[in-house]
Amino acid sequence: MTLQLDALSVLAPDGTALFAPLSLTVQPGEVASVTGPSGIGKSTLLAAVGGHLEPGFRLCGAVRLGGRDLGGLPAERRGIGMMFQEAVLFPHLSVADNLAFGLAPRHRGRRARRGAVAAALEQAGLAGFGPRDPATLSGGQRARAALMRTLLAEPRAVLLDEPFSGLDPERRDAIRRFAFDTIRAAGIPALLVTHDAEDVRAACGPVLALSRATDPTGGP
Repeated sequence: MTLQLDALSVLAPDGTALFAPLSLTVQPGEVASVTGPSGIGKSTLLAAVGGHLEPGFRLCGAVRLGGRDLGGLPAERRGIGMMFQEAVLFPHLSVADNLAFGLAPRHRGRRARRGAVAAALEQAGLAGFGPRDPATLSGGQRARAALMRTLLAEPRAVLLDEPFSGLDPERRDAIRRFAFDTIRAAGIPALLVTHDAEDVRAACGPVLALSRATDPTGGP
């Protein structure tokens, strides 16, 4: 399952291209990094890939996942997971229920669902944390729980929007390593937006630096 961006750019409502057209292929289990100056449209690129563009913005080029063109498909039909800068968990649900919320439909029956959640908590180093209130978790624990919830939905690709920038420096390396190792083990392509050179080095994948478009169509 590869993620392919083919001559992709995004046009703002006024017709201006946010960045020059780009092409990239992300292999299964690979984490590709997207860098560039603030305001160039890195997060908007992820929104375009995931199907979350704001009204008025328009994608140019193509996004393909496993050879399937995703153009025109709504976000819920793309099979793409998303992890944001803030690891948001539902405050009214326990940690286990947060993870269960993301379970893929193939997990049927209470026993199977509980087993899948318990295995995910174990993998994340959170065994026994299922009944806890998410508010009692540390930032690193929330990040691990949020990643496992994303992966329990069994996405075919994952988008990471600066997911480590809000963590304390002493926790960042361990959480980053856990996230990348888990994604590689799942064998799915990931696209990471980051300002952090350490993120790029740890990802060990292709690096794409966005550049400014020089005309309204995004051409050179």
